[in-house]
Amino acid sequence: MAGKKALSLPVEQRKEWIDSSDGTFSLRRQYRLAGLSRSNHYYEPISESEENLKLMRLIDQQYIKYPFYGYPRMTDWLQSQGYEVNHKRVARLMKKMDLQAITPGPHTSKPAKGHEIYPYLLRGVEIVRKSQVWSMDITYIPMKKGYLYLAAIIDWFSRYVIDWELSNSMDREFCMRSLKRALTGRNKPEIFNTDQGSQFTSSEFTTLLKEHQIAISMDGKGRAVDNIFIERLWWSLKYENIYPSAYESGDSLKKGLQKYFHYYNHERKHSSISKRVPAELFEN
Repeated sequence: MAGKKALSLPVEQRKEWIDSSDGTFSLRRQYRLAGLSRSNHYYEPISESEENLKLMRLIDQQYIKYPFYGYPRMTDWLQSQGYEVNHKRVARLMKKMDLQAITPGPHTSKPAKGHEIYPYLLRGVEIVRKSQVWSMDITYIPMKKGYLYLAAIIDWFSRYVIDWELSNSMDREFCMRSLKRALTGRNKPEIFNTDQGSQFTSSEFTTLLKEHQIAISMDGKGRAVDNIFIERLWWSLKYENIYPSAYESGDSLKKGLQKYFHYYNHERKHSSISKRVPAELFEN
């Protein structure tokens, strides 16, 4: 696929050689032959029509403010803003974005058939120390010409973002990569909380937690408030970084997130932890 001279070409040009429909070579082999990391594939934004991208950005901004909006209310709101959309279209877009109302009703985040669901362990529990509880969630990241998904792990006590990963697929692999990295550090949680999405109910994900003797907790259906700390993280991230930046590529988004999460952990003072920075509580 590529000789030495070809491998000296810019990364963006070599990316054009990759063909996901190629039945001869796997994606892994194509990236290796092109002298590229497979992560280049994970960070390629998902394409969508310009009109749908605009609608998805509006939906995301409204949902961050009002997480109790399901697709019927979201459709009504978009129509009130002058957009000609129907419930079916909005429901499809919200499913792509992995958004669901926090009130009971149809949900997009569902366990796969045969996956075990674990009870929510944190109702009424006082969070008094670091690594008492970690949680993980996935959010949609709008970009100038597409979108990606972001998964992040946060410590409830300190609000410290322990690890994160980007992907253009909602499969469990990018969540597993992030979890494995997080568990190699000196801190490990007593309880790990997620929603009931198939990425988190998969046997690979729950088995890894059990191997580290970590108790598994899962939100009740449609209850984003069960994972409120990471929901607040998404609000801060999007309004302070994602929306103003309008990233064009996966590489620029990754670099931007690296800078933002360093700022969030080491410089941004949080009123919820007495105007301290997360690193003060988590790294000491």
